[in-house]
Amino acid sequence: MTLTREEAEAFLFEEARFLDESLFNEWLNLFSADGIYWLPIVDGSDPEREPSIIYDTGKAREQRVYAIRHAAHYAQRPPSRTIRYISNVEVGAEPDANTVSLRNNLLVLEFRPGDRQQIGLAQQRLIGARCEYRLRQENGWKILLKKVLLIDRDAPMSNLSFII
Repeated sequence: MTLTREEAEAFLFEEARFLDESLFNEWLNLFSADGIYWLPIVDGSDPEREPSIIYDTGKAREQRVYAIRHAAHYAQRPPSRTIRYISNVEVGAEPDANTVSLRNNLLVLEFRPGDRQQIGLAQQRLIGARCEYRLRQENGWKILLKKVLLIDRDAPMSNLSFII
């Protein structure tokens, strides 16, 4: 099964909208049951053997969303406001006819309201990344892998408690 660039962009734009509008259950539903959400520190590393910024399986993704929405998640009080910009979308073939790969650039503009005297509040922040996806056809396209390579992943980081 193939996916056109226009269809790939529509998929990525929908995911961005879900995250920007805090529609986290809809975002979770974009993933296959065995899907992975991964922010590596070192590109090409083995996430089972080396540390990652985030390496979430299905249960961990659900726990992340639950913490953001319902737990005493102080790193998101007040919650971040975000706008995601997606560009340079490429669609690639996979050996399996039911999977495709996507690559794109991502820029996230993040803002948390509040008093400037508290570090991290009332300041806009830009977060840049290159993303790789592997999608599988399961009554619609589902994410098997979302890999986000932050351009500053090997430097000290500020709060990343929202979903990239």
